[in-house]
Amino acid sequence: MPFPDFLVIGVPKSGTTALHAALRAHPELYMSPVKEPKYFLTDGPPPDRGGPGDATTYREHVWRREDYEALFAGAPDGALRGESTPFYLYDLAAQRRIHATIPSARLIAVLRDPVERAHSNWTHLWSAGLEPIGDIVKACAEDERRKAAGWAHFWHYVSQGRYGEQLAHLFTLFPREQVLVLRYRELLDEPARTLDRVCGFLGVARGLLTEIPRENVTAQPEQGRRHQVLSMALRALARAGHHLPERLARTPIEHIESALQRRGAPRRPLTWEQRQRLLPYFADDIALLGRVTGEDFSDWLGPRERSGGLVGARPPGQRQARNGRPGLRE
Repeated sequence: MPFPDFLVIGVPKSGTTALHAALRAHPELYMSPVKEPKYFLTDGPPPDRGGPGDATTYREHVWRREDYEALFAGAPDGALRGESTPFYLYDLAAQRRIHATIPSARLIAVLRDPVERAHSNWTHLWSAGLEPIGDIVKACAEDERRKAAGWAHFWHYVSQGRYGEQLAHLFTLFPREQVLVLRYRELLDEPARTLDRVCGFLGVARGLLTEIPRENVTAQPEQGRRHQVLSMALRALARAGHHLPERLARTPIEHIESALQRRGAPRRPLTWEQRQRLLPYFADDIALLGRVTGEDFSDWLGPRERSGGLVGARPPGQRQARNGRPGLRE
């Protein structure tokens, strides 16, 4: 049956779009033309309500089995089929659905410093005009309330970053040899070596993929009256969107999104104070992640240092370095 042989299962804002695009270039792999079908997130139609913009996003779900299978119908004979939905690791029910449907699937998880991941996630929604809270620390404090209110996964800034809990559950379903855990910074710093690891894990030829394609970095508009007015208009359209045909709702939303991004600057790094306020959400889970994987993730508990600079945080007195580099989606 045309189900995938492997899945990129996590995590959002960790380079899964770029990884999907890179793997598409391998002659022995066939990646779904829809990068993020979200098929295993539901047992049927997705809900039609949630947080700002969720109703419009739910329309993108490929939830009918025949539509999902059709994504892989074009795979050449002998090619391994894959798709990338970075919410599968977070959604424990999705993990169970995957196991029930394709228990032999190989799974790839790309993990990112959870504070940096949350910040990038928040910036994405703030820049799009959907996030109503203009402070990452205050937005993270809303995590449990938003989950209880049925807001979609992408709003769960804290919960999505608790990878230890997620992998612990995954390993009750799948043997560890079917799961490859990577770090986001490995895609950034050693793309050829990391892609070879992925290809070796999948059992296809190595040495054919050497680069991660460039992806746009999320801009971060300045807070102010202009952003506030545009964002309120966009959220109002998003709320009304599920009552309208998609083509009628999509066009004005796209115009406002474009206007919001027009004056956006590169994502501003977190201050060391902000990072210290967010780390307690993740400290216990980072310890669990180390026990579950046998790897050391304690570097996530301090300032984000890499390549002689800081990414996303800096202690007082240290020079700010550029946040990341071109090539992966922030």
